[in-house]
Amino acid sequence: MTWIDEFLAYLSCERGLAKNTIESYGRDLSQFEEFVNDTYGIQLEDVSEDIILSYVKVMRDQGKANSSISRSISSIRGFYGFTHHEGLMEDDPATNISSPKQEKTLPQVLNAEEVTTLLEAPATHTPPGIRDKAMLETMYATGMRVSELVSLDLGDIDTHMGYAKCIGKGSKERIIPMGGVACLWVETYLRSARERMLQGRREKALFVNCRGKRLTRQGFWKIIKGYARKCGISKDVTPHILRHCFATHLLENGADLRSVQEMLGHSDIATTEIYTHLTKGKLKEIYDRTHPRAGGE
Repeated sequence: MTWIDEFLAYLSCERGLAKNTIESYGRDLSQFEEFVNDTYGIQLEDVSEDIILSYVKVMRDQGKANSSISRSISSIRGFYGFTHHEGLMEDDPATNISSPKQEKTLPQVLNAEEVTTLLEAPATHTPPGIRDKAMLETMYATGMRVSELVSLDLGDIDTHMGYAKCIGKGSKERIIPMGGVACLWVETYLRSARERMLQGRREKALFVNCRGKRLTRQGFWKIIKGYARKCGISKDVTPHILRHCFATHLLENGADLRSVQEMLGHSDIATTEIYTHLTKGKLKEIYDRTHPRAGGE
């Protein structure tokens, strides 16, 4: 087993990181190893700080985005931190390597009227339309990631108690409150649409496609894109957009940041804080409309 394999096994078994995250680490380290082998003719254990810096320069010269460079540096630092801690290397050549500063990009959100239009788009007289309505309402009600939504099984939503259980990043389970409207549509879907879509098949997934199998992220992507076009929404509607709307609209209406962080499943509150920037314009609008002296008269 190579050192990279040992590191990836550690990330999986000890850290419990998601499969996609581990695969990203693996790609980053394989590219770095290839650079080291081809450019210097040495192995990873012989790498110095200067060699890592030269790799960073090559990535910059290639025009790679700061986010991609930062991810690669994070992978390299994690790898050498692991090898040093395990006693495989006496020194850690990546200790002083810092990531480039990244510009914070604010996620795009829909306003309340646009969300309502999107949620009302499915044709609820057909089984797929009822399913789509239930999915869109669930995503907006809970702020789940699309991967979490399509991973839901039958027992993960309790419509009577009004909560959903999902497994997020790092295999962490969280319980999210779920509003009455979403619960109603999930019940409607289970009662009148799901069995017809299964066509006699057995499937534990909550949301299924027209072949009676678990709906995929790609399937949901096509669905939400189709409804955005149908509604004439000009913004770039992605599967993640209802999660952004969930967080932004909660904060706009007075929810505290810690509660929103917990519902979103963010390990670091700094990740949640990006949504506070989105609400500042709304607060200014409310102030200008309601404060007696806002107009300066």
